[in-house]
Amino acid sequence: MARNRSTSAKPADTHVALLRGINVGGKNKMPMKDLVGMFVDVGCSDVQSYIQSGNVVFKAEPALARRIPTLIAQAISRALGLSVPVVTRTAAELRRVAQDNPFLRAGVDAAVLHVAFLAERPAPAAVASLDPDRSPPDQFQFLGQEIYLRLPNGVARTKLTNAYFDSKLATTSTLRNWNTVTKLVELAGGG
Repeated sequence: MARNRSTSAKPADTHVALLRGINVGGKNKMPMKDLVGMFVDVGCSDVQSYIQSGNVVFKAEPALARRIPTLIAQAISRALGLSVPVVTRTAAELRRVAQDNPFLRAGVDAAVLHVAFLAERPAPAAVASLDPDRSPPDQFQFLGQEIYLRLPNGVARTKLTNAYFDSKLATTSTLRNWNTVTKLVELAGGG
């Protein structure tokens, strides 16, 4: 349900929220209709979820969009008692992520590609501390506020985990496979 906004407000832009750890391995169970309702309740419009793992496309004014990670994390905590990190990107930022994948440009099979989305841009020294040989044959490349991953043995077997990146980079990360990234770009109006 869209909410009316005054004509003095800035226009609503399309954004994507990426929640970490929702409905994964039978833990942190949350119906997507409840999650969509939380976005509507805080003032977002045109809200839709994609698959059951916490991907939400929504429209919001810039001031509201900046507050979404905190507002939604608080709503989930109140409703379910769960601590769920929320990372957001604008539709334009997500399109850039899809266009800039260095592994895809190098011809790597998209089936083994993932992206770790970071809540904040880490310090250059922290990025430099990442071990490129932590999990062979896995590879990663850091660009902007994302880490592009090539995981030929799958996400379940890598040592390049959210916990590793969070501890090394002093931020919060959430991982998506390449199919999910491209579908979210499409849903956000960019594909």
